[in-house]
Amino acid sequence: MLSFKGSSLFFCLGLPLATLASTPLSNLPSTNKLETIVVYGQQTKLALEAEQALTPGGVTLVDAADLYQRNVSSMADMLRYVPGLWVASGSTGDSSYFSSRGSNLDATNYDGNGIKLLQDGLPVTAADGNNHNRDVDPLNASNAVVARGANALTYGASTLGGAIDIITPTARDRAPLDIYFTSGSDDQFQGRMSAGTVSDSFDALLTIEARRWDGYREHQQQERESLYANAGWQFNNSVRTRLYFTYIDNDQELPGNLSRDQWKANPEQANPDNVIGNFLLNVETWRVANKTEWDIDDASSLSVGISYEEQDLYHPIVYSQFFSLLIDTVQRNTGTAIRYNLRQGSHDLLLGLNYGISDVTGGNYSHEGGRRENLTTRVDNSADSLELFLVDRWQFAPNWTAVYGAQAVSARREVRNIAVSSNIVRNPEADYDSINPRLGLIYQLTANVELFSNISKLYEAPTNFELEDDERGNEETLNAMQGGVFEIGTRGSQQLGTASEWHWDIALYYAQLKDEILSKDDPNAAGTSLSTNVDDTIHSGLEVLLGANFVLNDGSSIQPLLNLTVNEFSFDDDAVYGNNDLPAAPDYAMKGEILYRNTNGFFAGPTFDIIGKRYADFQNTYTVDSYKLLGLRAGLTGEDWEVWGEVRNITDENYVSLFSVKDVAAPDAAILSPGEPRAIYVGVRLQL
Repeated sequence: MLSFKGSSLFFCLGLPLATLASTPLSNLPSTNKLETIVVYGQQTKLALEAEQALTPGGVTLVDAADLYQRNVSSMADMLRYVPGLWVASGSTGDSSYFSSRGSNLDATNYDGNGIKLLQDGLPVTAADGNNHNRDVDPLNASNAVVARGANALTYGASTLGGAIDIITPTARDRAPLDIYFTSGSDDQFQGRMSAGTVSDSFDALLTIEARRWDGYREHQQQERESLYANAGWQFNNSVRTRLYFTYIDNDQELPGNLSRDQWKANPEQANPDNVIGNFLLNVETWRVANKTEWDIDDASSLSVGISYEEQDLYHPIVYSQFFSLLIDTVQRNTGTAIRYNLRQGSHDLLLGLNYGISDVTGGNYSHEGGRRENLTTRVDNSADSLELFLVDRWQFAPNWTAVYGAQAVSARREVRNIAVSSNIVRNPEADYDSINPRLGLIYQLTANVELFSNISKLYEAPTNFELEDDERGNEETLNAMQGGVFEIGTRGSQQLGTASEWHWDIALYYAQLKDEILSKDDPNAAGTSLSTNVDDTIHSGLEVLLGANFVLNDGSSIQPLLNLTVNEFSFDDDAVYGNNDLPAAPDYAMKGEILYRNTNGFFAGPTFDIIGKRYADFQNTYTVDSYKLLGLRAGLTGEDWEVWGEVRNITDENYVSLFSVKDVAAPDAAILSPGEPRAIYVGVRLQL
C-alpha cells in the first residue's frame, strides 16, 4: 500500500468529511494509521471530497464507476450531472460543446475556451486557453473534479468557466484485467481492455481502446484507436513518481449544419457542402507526462509535474466554388505544474505555479473534396502562460474557515500568418498581466452541512483563434475579459429516518464582466468568424444538484438524481445589443433520473432531459425551441461483472443539440445540428 503521509491532497483521509471545517488541521491524525484500512482508489475519492469541502464555491465530483453503467462516448455523457455546465454532444463523434457559467457563447465555440482541462493536475488545454480538438477520454478516468468559475483557483486556472481535472486510473484501483464492450444504434462499437500489475512499490496499467461509429446522420463516420499507459514507483516512504503516456488516432467525418427547413424535413441528412467538400476532423495525438510527489515532513509536501504533447490536425472545413479551406497543422504543448503545501497551526497554505508553452506550425490550404492542394497561408502561432497563486485556508474560529488568496497571471499571445500570394505578414501580438484576488468563507452549520460564499476576480486572456479573427483585421489586439463574481451556496447531506438520506449541492452566483470577447460570423467569408470586445455583460445563474437514497423495507432503494441549471447571461446596456440575452446556452436545463436498485445488483429507471429555449444570434431574432427527452436504463451488477442497457429519446423527439452563432441569423440560415434520435445501447464489463 502506498503511503500518502503529508500530501496536501491526502491530509484528511479517513476523517468524516463534515469534521474538516471544525477540526484544527494540526490535530488531524496521521494517515499512516489508515493504510491498512483504506485502499488507494478510495483514498483518492476521500481526498477529492476533502478538497471540495474546503472550497467556498461550486465544485462537483464525478465518480467514474457510474460511467460504466450507461452509454458514455463523450464528455457530454460524462458531465451529465454537473450543474452550471452546458455540455452538448454534436454530430462529430466524441466532440462536445462546452460552456461553464456562460463561457464560450459565440461563433468560435470550436476553440472550447473558458475551461481549463487537466489530467492528474497537468494541463491538457493549450497555453493560449483553447481546447480545440482536445482529446480527453471520459472512460480513462477514475474520478473527475469540476471546479466552476473562480473556484478553480487551486488549479491555477485563469478562465471564466473554471477547470476540469481528470484523474487517471492506476493498477492500484483497477482489477488486474478489466474488459469493457459497448454496442448500439448506428453501428456503434466501443471496446477497451486494461491490464495492470502491482508489485510492492511498483505498479503499471496499460489500456487499449477502439471505437467505430457510423453516426445518426450522413457523412458522420468515426474511427478511433487509443492507448493509455501509466507506471508508478514508490521510492521510499516520502517520494513517489508516476509516468503517463497517451496515444489517440481519431478520424471523423463532419456532417455540418442544416437550415430549419432541412432539419425538419430530414434531420439525418448532411449539409451538401460538407459531403462535396468531404469535411473531416482527423487528429493524431501523443502525450507524455510525469508527476513526482515528495512528503517533506508531516506538515509539508511538494509536487512537480511536466507534460508534453504533439497533435497533428488534418481538417478540411470550408468549400465552395470561390473559396476552400483545409487546415494542416502541428500543435506542440509543454506544461509544468508545481504545488507546495504547508500546514501550520490552523492554516493550510497552498503555493502553486503553472507554466505552459504552445506553438502551432503548418498552414491553410485550398482543397478539392478533402484532398489538400495549394498552400494559401503559412501559420506560425505561439503562446505562453504563467499562473502563480497562493491560497490559505484558515480556520480562524470553531466551524469557520476563511479561504483567501490571489493569482498572478502573465501571458503572451502571438499570431503570425503569411499570405503566400502576396507575402503579406499579419502579426498581432500582445502581453496580458493581472492580479486576481479571492476571498471566501465556509461555515460548518452541522456535522454534515456547510454554507459558503466567495467574492473573486475573473480574468481570461484571448486565445490565438480570437486574435486571428479580430474584426479590425490589423495588428491591434483584443483586451482580456475581466470582472468580478459573488457566490453563495450550500452543500451537505441529511439523514431521513434510520437508513435513508438526501444530499445537495447548491450555488447561486452573479458576475459582471467587462471586455467579454465574443465572435460573430463573417458575412463575407462563410465558415469564418469575427471577434471583438463588448463593453459590459452579466453572467448569473443557479446551480443545483439534488440526490437521495430512499431505502425500502427489503433493503432495496429508490435513488432520484436531478441536475438543474438556470442561466441569466446578457448584455448590459450595450450600444448595439441593449440588454439582449447572450446566445447558445439555454435559459434552463434539467437532467435527471430515478433509479430502483435491488440488493441483488439489479437497477432500472427512467431518465429525462428538459431543456429551455436558446437564441442563435446576438440580436435575439432566431430562437431555438425548448425540448424534452425521455430515456430508460437498466442493468445488473455482480461481484466481478456488470451488464447494462439504455434507451435514449424514447419518443424519437426531433430536437437541436447545438448550433452556430450569428450576429443576425436569417430564417433560412444553415446553423442547426440535430440531436440524437431514438437509440439503444448495451454494455458489458468483466473485472478478472
